[in-house]
Amino acid sequence: MEKHEIVIIGGGPAGMAAALSAEEHGVRDVLILEREEELGGILNQCIHNGFGLHTFGEELTGPEYAARYEEWVKQRKLPCLTGTTVLGIRREEENGGEGLGNLHPKTVTAVNRDRGIFQIQASAVILAMGCRERPRGALNIPGYRPAGIYSAGTAQRLVNQEGVLPGKEIVILGSGDIGLIMARRMTLEGARVKVVAERLPHPGGLMRNVVQCLEDYGIPLKLNCTAAEIHGKERVEGVTLVQLDGEGRPISGTEEYYACDTLLLSVGLIPENEITRGMGAAMDEKTGGPAVSEELETSVPGVFACGNVLHVHGLVDNVSKEAEKAGRFAAAWVNAGRKENRK
Repeated sequence: MEKHEIVIIGGGPAGMAAALSAEEHGVRDVLILEREEELGGILNQCIHNGFGLHTFGEELTGPEYAARYEEWVKQRKLPCLTGTTVLGIRREEENGGEGLGNLHPKTVTAVNRDRGIFQIQASAVILAMGCRERPRGALNIPGYRPAGIYSAGTAQRLVNQEGVLPGKEIVILGSGDIGLIMARRMTLEGARVKVVAERLPHPGGLMRNVVQCLEDYGIPLKLNCTAAEIHGKERVEGVTLVQLDGEGRPISGTEEYYACDTLLLSVGLIPENEITRGMGAAMDEKTGGPAVSEELETSVPGVFACGNVLHVHGLVDNVSKEAEKAGRFAAAWVNAGRKENRK
């Protein structure tokens, strides 16, 4: 079985920063596993600026921010497997494997086109899988399942990376930062964003994005408002919005119909933790991520977590800083295991 001292799941900003930090603290045998075909994670589709003010002291786009970390990874010749999906992690109590510079080896099962399903034994694992968007199924909106309903992040990828405009007449449900940014992006691409609806009494995203992405383009924001029904069977034809009272209940008589061909959902992010739960790690109900110690170690010995898989961050700079900490403690775990095995 292939062996590495540290395996990092996720090659976004968290995974790359953790790998670099581990290498700086004495562990060069680090492997990054990334399911996409290139490193960078979600930053590759975030072509707007505003990244890197704390880390680099200047405004960068998402791809520029990711590229700096990727360049450092290449300079230090840290190995990466892209196009590789991790299927699960087994703890040493289950696999009975011999030590790998530590008394608690883990077995990572992954799959890619070249190797099929394969396994890697690691002394330490760093979880850096990021987060995903809440789907329509979590919202319980009445209606059929027509074409034209996208998460804001999916629309962002289609427009910024695939060169595809998903629609021309847009309603956006939720005022998270991705939704606000996509309201501006769709407008710049020639679409008409009719309204952004938010069920809370305040915007969900940063105020600067409300100003720069909505107010500057004359896009209305309706607070205390949600979708009551999605119209259309084959393709979205319209959305009925309704006002909510102080208890979050629909107010009868406030329904308002908006004709549209596309509905974008920006209704929150969820840490990507199927793998974490699968290996039996304790979870934190408040954050949606794993419960961790001050060293960012999960309840599974030698498995660490950082970035949006741990809790959703507002700034990528904070993701990188936290990941550096995770890399440092994972390296300390490996180094301690080396000393233990020499006894």
